[in-house]
Amino acid sequence: MDHLTPQQRHKNMAAIKSKDTKPEMIVRRGLWSRGFRYRLNHRGLPGHPDLVLRKYRTCIFVNGCFWHGHKVMSDVRCKTEDNIESSECCKIPKTNRKFWVEKIRRNKERDHEEQRQLAKMGWHCITVWECELKPAKREETLESLAFTLNHIFLQDRRNKIDDVRGEIEESTQMPMAAEEMI
Repeated sequence: MDHLTPQQRHKNMAAIKSKDTKPEMIVRRGLWSRGFRYRLNHRGLPGHPDLVLRKYRTCIFVNGCFWHGHKVMSDVRCKTEDNIESSECCKIPKTNRKFWVEKIRRNKERDHEEQRQLAKMGWHCITVWECELKPAKREETLESLAFTLNHIFLQDRRNKIDDVRGEIEESTQMPMAAEEMI
């Protein structure tokens, strides 16, 4: 049973921010200090990613463990409430459980679909979870994120160089009719 009135609960829930959250600020400061530049909440992309690094063709989502159901279900398509269990970083409330399970399931399905759309558009997607930004794991997470971004950048450049080499090789080959004339 909820110990707050519906009006109090509504006020509490309405006060929860979706932008400039503490986990998001940690990631932003960490990336900025490592030399990465980004745009915030790009409206033109599906899901309005928290950070967009155009140079890296990468979108970063900084997700709260509770709101996005971190480690509570392995498959977003599971439909039974019994398959949903709390994890160490995401505790599903015991009151109004059906509502919360359905809400978390919808959030996970929406996240999955948005990332699929971004991948079709050629964007890389990275999800950073709130629990990975706790003080004990923060530096490791930020270093891993920087490493991943640099790896993506180098891989994309290698692919472009290979494409250019292939185009050059095709354009320097003589047409068949010209070879026969010689």
